[in-house]
Amino acid sequence: MNRIGILSTAGLAMTLGIAAIAIAAVAQNESTGAEAAAREVKLPIEQSTLKNGLRVVLSEDHAAPTVSLCITYDVGSRNELSGHTGFAHLFEHMMFQGSQNVGKGEHLILVRVNGGDVNGSTSDDSTDYYERVPANQLDMALYLESDRMRALRVTQANLDNQRNTVQEERRLRMDNQPYGKTDEILEDLAYDNFAYKHSTMGSMTDLNAASLDDVAQFFKTYYAPNNAVLTLVGDFKSAEALEKITKYFGDIPSQPAPPAVDMAEPAQTAERRTVVEDAFARLPRLDIVYKTVPANTPDFYALDMLGDILFGGSSSRLYQKLVKEKNVVLQVAGGIDSRRGPALFQAFALLKPGQDASVVEKLIYEELDRVKTDGVTPEEMNKILIQDRLQLAQSQTSTMSRARTLGRYAVYFHDPNLINTILEKYDAVTAADIQRVARQYLGATQRTVVWTNPKAQAAPAR
Repeated sequence: MNRIGILSTAGLAMTLGIAAIAIAAVAQNESTGAEAAAREVKLPIEQSTLKNGLRVVLSEDHAAPTVSLCITYDVGSRNELSGHTGFAHLFEHMMFQGSQNVGKGEHLILVRVNGGDVNGSTSDDSTDYYERVPANQLDMALYLESDRMRALRVTQANLDNQRNTVQEERRLRMDNQPYGKTDEILEDLAYDNFAYKHSTMGSMTDLNAASLDDVAQFFKTYYAPNNAVLTLVGDFKSAEALEKITKYFGDIPSQPAPPAVDMAEPAQTAERRTVVEDAFARLPRLDIVYKTVPANTPDFYALDMLGDILFGGSSSRLYQKLVKEKNVVLQVAGGIDSRRGPALFQAFALLKPGQDASVVEKLIYEELDRVKTDGVTPEEMNKILIQDRLQLAQSQTSTMSRARTLGRYAVYFHDPNLINTILEKYDAVTAADIQRVARQYLGATQRTVVWTNPKAQAAPAR
C-alpha cells in the first residue's frame, strides 16, 4: 500500500474493532460475507457546507476527551505559475506569523500551553493546518484558525522573515544534503507539465523575486473558505460543533474560484536519462520512474499492490533479489506515489561500494519483465491484502491522522467516505490487473532514469 497517505487514518475509539479487521484479514478465506461484514469498522462521517462555501467533515470519537481539527486548503505547488514557485510552502510558514487578533507566534503558544499540538504541511496537491487540543478547547482552536483565514498579517516584515526561513530550509534539506537535489531533477526530467515539474520548495530566484502584492494576491485567491475543507474528529457532538464552526467561519467572505490546474501529460515515447554529480553523496544512487495514473483510480490500486510486491519489505521480490541474493545494494525501495494528477511509479536503489551500476539497473528491469511475462502469485496477492488491512488498523490510532486523511480525501476526490471503502478498492484488484498495468505503464520508452554519483574530490595541494 502506498506510503504517501492513502491509508493515513485514525481513532482511539476503534482499538478493539480495528484489531478485528486484522484478524478478519487473516481468516478471510474461511469467513462468510456476513461474518466479515460484522467485523468491519466504519468511521462515522457527517458532511455540511456553509453558505460561504466552506466544506465541513465531522467524525465523532468519544474514546478520549480530545478533538483534532484540520483545515485542508485546495492549493499546493501544482497551483503555482512559472516564476512564482515556492508560494504554497512559503504560506505554510506565513500562516503562523499572526493575524488580526492573534499575535506573531501566538497560535503555536496558545495551543501548546493548553496541552495540544499543532503543525502544517505542504505538498504538490494541497496544504493543511492541523491541531489536536483537549475537547474543552475546541472554541480556541476554531477561533485561531478562523482568524488567520479571515485576516492573516501579510506584511513586508513577515514576508522577508519567512522568505529567509524557507530559503534556509531549502539549503538544509536540499542544497547541502546528500542526494538532496535528486528528486527535484528527477521530477523536472520526468514531467512535461509545469504543475508537477517543479519542486514544492521553490527556487531561490523565485522566492527572492516574490513581492508583497504577489503574496497578498496568493492568499486572497487560495486561502478562502470556498477553497477549503474543515475536518473535525474527536470528542464533540456534531450539531453543537457545526454551530460553533458556523459562528467562527460563517461570515468569512468567499472569493472567486481559483483557476483550474492543467495536469495533463503527453505520452512519453522515448527513455529520458541523466547523470548527476553530487558533492555530498558517498555512494551511487539509482532512480527509475514511470509516469502513470492519478490516485484513487482502478489502475492506481493495481500499481500500488505491484509496488508492494516488488518493494514492500524484506520478503519483497527486489529486496530478495538485490539485497539478499545478489548482495549489490544497501537499500531498495519503491512503489507509486499519491497525486491528483499522473503519479510516478518509482524504483530506488542505493548501491554498495564497488558495484556495477548497469548490472543493478538490468536486474530491476528483469524483475519488471518477469511480472509482465509471468504475473504475480496468489500467495503474493494474499500477503499484500493482509498487510494492507494491518496498516489500516495500525494507522487508525490517532484522531489527528484521521482528520488529515478525511480532509485530503474531501479535497482530492470529493469523497471523505473513501476512508471507509478503500480496502474494497484493493480487494477488487486481480492478478491479471497487476500484470496488465505492468505491461501498460512500465515500458522501456516510458521510463526516466537518474543516476546520482559521488562527485570526484580534487586532490589536496602539496
